[in-house]
Amino acid sequence: MTTTTPPVTLDDVQDAATRLKGVAHRTPVLRSRTLDALVGAEVFLKCENFQRVGAFKFRGAYNAASRLTPEQLARGIAAFSSGNHAQAVALAARELGTTAVIVMPEDAPRSKRAATEGYGAEIVTYDRYTGDREVIAEALAAERGLALIPPYEHPHVMAGQGTAALELLEETGELGALLTPVGGGGLMAGSATAAKGLHPGVRMVGVEPEAGDDTKRSLEAGRRISIPVPKTIADGQALHTPGELTFSVNRRLVDEIVLVSDDEIRDAMRFAFERLKIVIEPSGATPLAALLSGRVSGLPDRIGVIVSGGNVDAERFARLCAGGV
Repeated sequence: MTTTTPPVTLDDVQDAATRLKGVAHRTPVLRSRTLDALVGAEVFLKCENFQRVGAFKFRGAYNAASRLTPEQLARGIAAFSSGNHAQAVALAARELGTTAVIVMPEDAPRSKRAATEGYGAEIVTYDRYTGDREVIAEALAAERGLALIPPYEHPHVMAGQGTAALELLEETGELGALLTPVGGGGLMAGSATAAKGLHPGVRMVGVEPEAGDDTKRSLEAGRRISIPVPKTIADGQALHTPGELTFSVNRRLVDEIVLVSDDEIRDAMRFAFERLKIVIEPSGATPLAALLSGRVSGLPDRIGVIVSGGNVDAERFARLCAGGV
C-alpha cells in the first residue's frame, strides 16, 4: 500500500520518546575495538537486550497502550506474538493497571511464554504452521471487547520502536549506515523514519534470516510477497509477509536488505558472548551476523547496529552456540 501521508513521522517518534521517558530504559551503546578491527569501521551497538522485557518491543507496546482511553484500558488489551511483543504488551498492561490476553504459537520459546505469564497475561496458543494468529486474536478481541495492539502493524507501535534509533543517534551523532533486524518491519520502519528524518543520507540496511526473506523479496518486487512460514533459529523473524503499513514505510526508506544464515547467526551470538560479554537472542544477532560475515558491502566509517533483544534461555543459548537448534 502506498499513502500520501506516512503512517509514522519523525514528530511521532519524538513524541513517543517523550511518552517513554522514565518508563522505558535508555539502553547502553556498546563499543568493541575487536569488532571495529574485524569490520574495518567504527561500530556502535544499541543494546536493546537491556530494555525492559529484554527487547525493543516494550517501546512500541507501551507507546500504543498508553494512548488507549480509560474505557479501553478498563476492558483490557489483546495481542499476538511469538514472544517479545507478548511480554511487552503484558508488562505495558500491568504498568497501566489493566489486563492482557496474548495469542502465542505453541512452539514459542518457553522462557518467553513464562515471562509473559509472569507479567500477569493470559496465554492462548495456536499452531503457527496451520493457524492464523491475527485472525485468532481479532476474533478474541471482538468477543471480549479488548483493544488489539499488533506487534508492528500500528503507527504508535512503529513510532515507539523508532525511539531506539533516535536515542542511538542522539548519542553517536550522524552515522553512515544503520543496521536493523527485519521481521514484520516495525522496528525498521520506526528506525528509518527517525534516522532518515534526522540524517537523510544515512544508509538503512535491514537484515533477515535466509529462510525468512519475505521483505527482501517484497522490496525487489515492489509489492508484498508471501512465503511459507520460515523455519529458522531467528524465531522473532519467522514471518511469511511484511506488514502492509510497515512495508509502505520501508519501501520508501530502506536502502537494502541482506540475508544471513543460521550458522552466521550462531557465530554472532558466540562472538557477542565471548568478546562483548552480552547475551543476544538469534533475531537480535542478525545485524551483527551481517557485519561479521561480510554480507554488507561498501561499509561506511561509522555504523550503527540495533541489537533488538536478548530473550533466550540458558539451555537454548548453550545449544545454539554448540550448533544446535
